[in-house]
Amino acid sequence: MNWRETYNSRLTSADEAVKVVKSGDDIIPGHAASESELLMNALVKRYLELENVTIIQGVTIGSAPYCKPEMKGHFILKSMFAGGNTRESIWENRGTFFPLMFHDFPRAFREGHLGSDVFFTMVSPPDEHGYCSLGMSVDHSKELVKCAKIVVAEVNPNVPRTYGDTFVHVSDLDYIVENDGPILELKRFAEMDETTQLIGKHVASLIKDGDTLQLGAGTIPDAVLYYLKEKNDLGIHTEMFSDGLINLIEAGNVNCSKKTLFPGKIVTTFAEGTKKVYEYINMNPMFLFFPVDFVNDSSVIAKNDNMVAINAALEVDLGGQVCAEAIGTKQYSGIGGQLDFIRGAAASKNGRPVIVLPSTAKNGTISRISCQFSQGTPITTTRNDVHWVVTEYGAVNLFCKSEIERAEALIGIAHPNFRSELKRQYREAYGRVI
Repeated sequence: MNWRETYNSRLTSADEAVKVVKSGDDIIPGHAASESELLMNALVKRYLELENVTIIQGVTIGSAPYCKPEMKGHFILKSMFAGGNTRESIWENRGTFFPLMFHDFPRAFREGHLGSDVFFTMVSPPDEHGYCSLGMSVDHSKELVKCAKIVVAEVNPNVPRTYGDTFVHVSDLDYIVENDGPILELKRFAEMDETTQLIGKHVASLIKDGDTLQLGAGTIPDAVLYYLKEKNDLGIHTEMFSDGLINLIEAGNVNCSKKTLFPGKIVTTFAEGTKKVYEYINMNPMFLFFPVDFVNDSSVIAKNDNMVAINAALEVDLGGQVCAEAIGTKQYSGIGGQLDFIRGAAASKNGRPVIVLPSTAKNGTISRISCQFSQGTPITTTRNDVHWVVTEYGAVNLFCKSEIERAEALIGIAHPNFRSELKRQYREAYGRVI
């Protein structure tokens, strides 16, 4: 059979395709913007027929109907990255969180540590040779096309054709469902306030012409990007990106000309944003999408000279430990690739790992720089790995600093309302006076 005959023989409806799922199966939706809401909604319609179907998921920006209370016993969320639509399910014990570095996701499926009975994803229409593109998300998706028992693909002309290791052949897809509906877009972030603007300025002051950057999506990354308009010849090697990056490319600030790994190319593993992003990356040879176990490999990251990794934190203690994923014992997000990029940047020639956070939370009533974490708070990045820490009150470098020097530096960028109390707590906890 030629590929067109194969394609037509596997063409079906969403309702028919999801009938392959049976009770007890492990299901993996496409990652982030590549989640097919068409297929997932069709699956959820069958919930009364199914029991103990595990949904193994990373980032979700979809509506996640399988997390609703009435789905208990039918669908079980197993997530490595809690989000706005999934946190409540985890907090109320209808779902579970499992700590896993993002770069380990492909290996976990390949070696059977995580089940992969059915993989739902989105792909572009095939080209004249029968190859579809995974579009916005290559990450662990490329591995799942190889190792999942059944692959169900929504073929959608709105999925961009992207370059790199993104292509899968029609013969790799067991069921094909055509759809021309819109793909998931990231919700608009909050507007930059004075705090995020100041953080953006401080981070921008650490970045030099010709640096290669890693940063994600959100108000603070957008603030950093906003203040890079005077920088030149910037490069990008990042886990993911969103709309904010496109403006710098179009303005000429990002051209990747000084990169030592893949010069002239932006290297990433997934993208999520608005339609503007998806249209921009379509057939754009500047972007190379690779699996996450390559992009997030610290040794690969370190091959970029002048690598600056910018990652957010929820809390930093006075020793320099970072929590970026939970509020106490409540899981808020996930581990992602923070430690990979922090270590990759640290090993890079002239590299700079940067942790960013506002100095306070809850309208200024809580200091995000704490003397000690509360019991049960997970450590995302160890104090040994932390170099630069930035708040709206400045940037400090903890590398090679003693314990008391670290505490003193971090108190110096804490909110002024909490500095005296932090000094008192530190004196009582450690017997040292700052």
